[in-house]
Amino acid sequence: MKKLTVTAMALCLSTSAFAQEKTEFKVAWSIYVGWMPWGYLEDSGIMDKWADKYGIDVEIVQINDYVESINQYTAGQFDGVSATNMDTLSIPSGGGVDTTALIVGDYSNGNDAVILKGDGDLTSLKGMPVNLVELSVSHYLLARGLDSVGLSEADLGGVINTSDADMIAAFATDDVQAVVTWNPLVSSILEDPKATKLFDSSDIAGEIIDLMVVNTETLEANPDFGKAMVGAWYELMGLMAAGDEGVLSAMADASGTDLAGYQAQLASTEMFYDPEAAVAFTESDALPETMENVAGFLFDKGILGEGAPSADFVGVAYPDGSITGDVNNVQFRFDTTYMQMAADGSL
Repeated sequence: MKKLTVTAMALCLSTSAFAQEKTEFKVAWSIYVGWMPWGYLEDSGIMDKWADKYGIDVEIVQINDYVESINQYTAGQFDGVSATNMDTLSIPSGGGVDTTALIVGDYSNGNDAVILKGDGDLTSLKGMPVNLVELSVSHYLLARGLDSVGLSEADLGGVINTSDADMIAAFATDDVQAVVTWNPLVSSILEDPKATKLFDSSDIAGEIIDLMVVNTETLEANPDFGKAMVGAWYELMGLMAAGDEGVLSAMADASGTDLAGYQAQLASTEMFYDPEAAVAFTESDALPETMENVAGFLFDKGILGEGAPSADFVGVAYPDGSITGDVNNVQFRFDTTYMQMAADGSL
C-alpha cells in the first residue's frame, strides 16, 4: 500500500534544496485528460520556447503512477507536480512542504466516477468491496456519493487500495465488483457492457480541482519559473480552445484513445482555457468552502498530516489574503499572480 506521507528525513532533505535561485527545473505529471497538455508541452517544444525566453530549463517528466508522482514531488525530486486540490492538501501540504497552486487548470465535471459491474445504484454497494486509489479523490468521491444515499464507508465490504496503473486490469477480473477512478480509465472501463456508472464528479461539480502545484520557496526565489510555466500553458490552452485537431489528436494518442475519445473526456472537464476564467474561479467564495469540506474528509480519514489535532491543522491561503485552517501553519496557497499576468498579456 502506498503511503501518502514522507519521512521527516526526506522532508528535511527536500526543503533545504529549494530556497535558492537556479536555472534548471523539473516538474512531474501523470495521465489524466486535464493534464495531457503537460506531455504535449514537453514534446512539442512549447515549454522549451518559454523556458528559453526566461533563460531557464524546464523538464516535464511523465510518471505512470499518480500517487507516486506526488510522493516524489513531496520528497524533493521535482519542483512541481500535477495534482488535485485534495491530494495536494493531504500529501505535500499535510507533510509540511509549503506548496502553491500555480495553475488552476480545470475541475472534474464527470471525469471521476463510481462504476459497478452489473446493474444497480449506489445502494447496491452495501456490503460490497470497492477498488480505488485509497485516500485519493476517488475515495473522496465515493464518500460524497455514499453520503447522498445515507450510507458510509462502514456499510461497504471494504475498500481495496488499487493503483491507477492496475485499475483497468482489476475491473476485468472476477473478484472486482466495483471501482472508483478517473479518465481516461473511466472511459475504458465503461466500454465493458457490464459496467454501470453510479455517480460521478458532475454531481459535486467544482470540488475536484486539477492543478499544477509548485514548491512555494522555489517559486518565490525563481519567479521566471512561474512565468515560463504559465506562459507555455496558456499558449497551448489557446490552441486547444481553437479546436486544433493536430494538438488534440496528439494528446488523445498519448492518453491511449482517439480524437473523439479525448474530446468526449474534455466534454466532462471544465477546462479553464482562458486565464481570466481560472482567476475568477480561484478568487470565488466557493473555493474556501470546498477546501474546508476536503480538509474535514482528510481529517476523518486520518491523513491530514501526522498527528493532526483537527480539520484545521493545515492553513490554506487564498488570493484575497484570507486563510482557512491554521493561520500559523499555512502550507497550501492559491495564488493568481501568474495566471493574472497571462490574462493581462504581461508574460
